[in-house]
Amino acid sequence: MKQGNYWLAFVVIHVIFIGVWGALIEIPEKNGFPSTLGYVVWALCMVPAALVALKINGWKMTLSKPAAVLGMLVGLLGAGGQLVLFYVLRVVPAYLVFPVLSLTPVVTILLAAVFLKERTTFLGWIGIGLAVVAIVLLSYQPQGQPGGTGLTWLLLSAIPLVAWGAQGFAMRWANKVSNAETIFVYMTISSLLFIPAALYMTDFSRPVNWGAGGPLLAAGVQMLNAIGALCLVYAFRYGKAIFIAPMTTALSPVLTVIISLLIYAVVPHTMIVAGILLAVTSAVLMVLEEGKADQLQVQH
Repeated sequence: MKQGNYWLAFVVIHVIFIGVWGALIEIPEKNGFPSTLGYVVWALCMVPAALVALKINGWKMTLSKPAAVLGMLVGLLGAGGQLVLFYVLRVVPAYLVFPVLSLTPVVTILLAAVFLKERTTFLGWIGIGLAVVAIVLLSYQPQGQPGGTGLTWLLLSAIPLVAWGAQGFAMRWANKVSNAETIFVYMTISSLLFIPAALYMTDFSRPVNWGAGGPLLAAGVQMLNAIGALCLVYAFRYGKAIFIAPMTTALSPVLTVIISLLIYAVVPHTMIVAGILLAVTSAVLMVLEEGKADQLQVQH
């Protein structure tokens, strides 16, 4: 595989791992293991992934101030958004929150276009537009389901929305002054710093499942996320944020929907099926555009 196509391989791995993670994430919590403790397990799972990253890089880190600041920023944005999400999910159900969070690529795309001057062709913009529409369709929920009221939850949901969108931009920016392995290590450090907050948010007055179906299962599920996150860092190193952000956010839910269908035998709504088709179409368009860009670089 040519170096110019490395980003696509890492995107595929990321989509697979995060897609499976999304389908399984609810199981430990349904078994009685709180999501806040799931965060703790996830942060700890980031450690072995970070060690693997360091080994790949010959146990070397970029210790410059810009690398440290941007690396920590990437981690803090991700971890902080995750903790706010835990609080929001205590107030309203997930099917109200995640449609809002599904729009994170819009933030990343705008920041990359304005500050990194990333550009693409008309075909690429069509693919990006279809991905955004696909994300909205994949987040569709039938009417008539009970949910929270008021605007507080919506304002709180905007915090992880902006944080995770900015994280994608910061990750791309960080790759300009550092390497993917160093960024991931700083992300891990940032995640670990939020463990006390996650423990504080945990309601230990309620029974906690400490058996195999709790922390052990959560570790297996969260390790998928850690590996997927590492691949995302590498994807941003080799590819463009305006492609990676919508592709990863649109295609991961596709895999989650398919796996959920197999596990729970749930028939997707027509809107979901339309979202899947649009997501695949947008991914193909963006890959074709990137391939044309590579050919032009070779010719010149």
